[in-house]
Amino acid sequence: MPLIILAWVYILYDNRIFSDWRIWAISFPLLYGIGLVSWFMHYQYNHYVISRFPSLEQTAQRIRWKALVNFIVMTPSGLFILLVYDWFHILGYELETIDLVYGYLNGLAVNIIFETLWEVLYIIDKYRESATEQEMLEKLHLEQEFDNLKQKVNPHFLFNCFNTLSSLITEDKKMAEEFLDELSKVYRYLLRNNESGMSTVEQEVNFIQSYYQLLKTRHGDSFQMYVKIAPGFMSYELPALSLQLLVENAVKHNVVSKQEPIAITITSTEDGYLVIENNLVKKISKPESTGIGLTNIREKYRLLRRYDIRISELNNRFVVVLPLIPGLS
Repeated sequence: MPLIILAWVYILYDNRIFSDWRIWAISFPLLYGIGLVSWFMHYQYNHYVISRFPSLEQTAQRIRWKALVNFIVMTPSGLFILLVYDWFHILGYELETIDLVYGYLNGLAVNIIFETLWEVLYIIDKYRESATEQEMLEKLHLEQEFDNLKQKVNPHFLFNCFNTLSSLITEDKKMAEEFLDELSKVYRYLLRNNESGMSTVEQEVNFIQSYYQLLKTRHGDSFQMYVKIAPGFMSYELPALSLQLLVENAVKHNVVSKQEPIAITITSTEDGYLVIENNLVKKISKPESTGIGLTNIREKYRLLRRYDIRISELNNRFVVVLPLIPGLS
């Protein structure tokens, strides 16, 4: 506003602005007041146009309507200033034709500059708003996919446990009772900690220790597990049930015997990964597979935009490396 008013003062009084203090004391505040009224009218018109054409697809229409502000607001405001000053001969002013030209050009320049800036800012805000909405929709979609993956795992886990329980009932009823007691604890824990689809490393380790007790009940010394994770990674996160699925796969696809026990190690690396490794004593006849385990884990990491999960089989060892997610919650 001060720069715009300064331009108007110079149009009205030319070089007198450098020698007549009354111009600064009287004309400058008067023009500032008229400018505020003009700005308010400009603002109201701008608000009307935006409310009528609010979307990004209507940008061209919005710009065309805003271009009219030069004739609806700016030109009348400039003409009003010149006529008022000439009518009342404020500080000796008399209207000259060239003043009309300069006044119009001043208003046009102001209109082009500020309308352009306002429109650019508006478009940026709309793009941000659109990006936020898109991000929210994408998040909802990912949450739905995560939930679908969870729903696949829970019945699958329970189904396998019931199969084991069914076998134990015919072999050892006392062991079946112990297994059922452990199963109730594990499944309670499962329901309590699988709501969000993610678990901390500490929660996963606690859960897998409980699950290990189920497997020990079934297989005894034929199955062993060792866990060594740096305390600093316990608050990190990973998809819920990832460890359980990997342990279950190791038991399912290998011969479990006292002569060659299945041993699983779960360790952490310095750069924030979990390494789950087991020896291979593959069954001659491949068991029926649903493909839920590794596929489920891969899909969950894909939804988290982490593609650095590694799976390898080398020298009779099966190794899965899972990235840990810091501070996801």
